[in-house]
Amino acid sequence: MIKNICTIILLSFLFVSCNVFKCKKDAVSKLEGNWELNYITGPRIAFEGLYPNKKPNINFNTKENVVSGNNSCNSYTGKLIVTENKIDFTQPMIATKMMCLDGQGEQVFMNTLSKVTSYSITDDGKTLNFISGDVATMRFTKK
Repeated sequence: MIKNICTIILLSFLFVSCNVFKCKKDAVSKLEGNWELNYITGPRIAFEGLYPNKKPNINFNTKENVVSGNNSCNSYTGKLIVTENKIDFTQPMIATKMMCLDGQGEQVFMNTLSKVTSYSITDDGKTLNFISGDVATMRFTKK
């Protein structure tokens, strides 16, 4: 009798913990893929003025824990550090060094990205919001 109760408790614990870990993995896996920037907070320059030729994008490879993309001129890549809805872009990223004639957009993108602390995905997985503290600072659309 005691063996049966212990077995039931153990199986229940395993079932619950497997579901919890699956939920965490599913939440992070929603980041997977390519996203294009359509809003950024801060600069007094209009969005189209910051990015007249090419909008920045970000790509998440959650299996390899890699983040990469293009900041409107240069490509960048780095380690993906994410837990549930918390995300960390403070680690140094590797970037190409092409000469950019489009103004400050590249710098605004990278500076804003480094201040992001969390994210949310809305609109049935079509919109990615980056948040700094409690303020939405960047918005991306799934590509």
